[in-house]
Amino acid sequence: MLKIQVVPVTDYQQNCCIIFDDQTLKGIVLDPGGEAEKIAGEVDRLGVTVEAIWLTHGHLDHAGGSEALKKLLGVEIIGPHEADKMLLDNIEIVAAGYGMSGMFNATPDRWLNEGDTLSIGEHKFEVLHTPGHAPGHVVFVCSESKLILMGDVLFQGSIGRTDLPGGSHQQLLDSIANKILPLGDEMQFICGHTPPSTIGQEKATNPFLVDLV
Repeated sequence: MLKIQVVPVTDYQQNCCIIFDDQTLKGIVLDPGGEAEKIAGEVDRLGVTVEAIWLTHGHLDHAGGSEALKKLLGVEIIGPHEADKMLLDNIEIVAAGYGMSGMFNATPDRWLNEGDTLSIGEHKFEVLHTPGHAPGHVVFVCSESKLILMGDVLFQGSIGRTDLPGGSHQQLLDSIANKILPLGDEMQFICGHTPPSTIGQEKATNPFLVDLV
């Protein structure tokens, strides 16, 4: 089975996740927004062998610690879609504007596209390009485990903000309607902020989805 350890990072308390197979203890780190040494310490505590860093998108609270963590763990940065290159190239400038330190520009070793597949052990994830919150945002879907690594597309009771550079409210709604909701009510998801939820729960209770269901 897949195990997920959430490690809140940065002033935004972003849900960085260590996701690993409970038998082999091999896994990945999802969205290390900062505090790379804290994340690496948690990796050591769990005894996980991290094989890659996955990014859902390029905002500083999701990607700002990825280069530092890459150096600590000696692994590649994978994702997001190349449309987020501008965001990744400007993490340090944006962080300075917020008075935040310890965040660095990130250069992925591999960009992702719609339909790409990645694996954690025998658990396969399909990549979906879901722009709106950020132009290069992707989500990772494991149909077998009924799990979505959601980033900031959909939250418990809310959706991603769209007032940042490259954001589009209509594009985000389209991504949710056309890419996320068709995955099925039983799919559970881990998001970048707020507790986890399911597609079914959000269809029933999320006010932002009223016109989509």
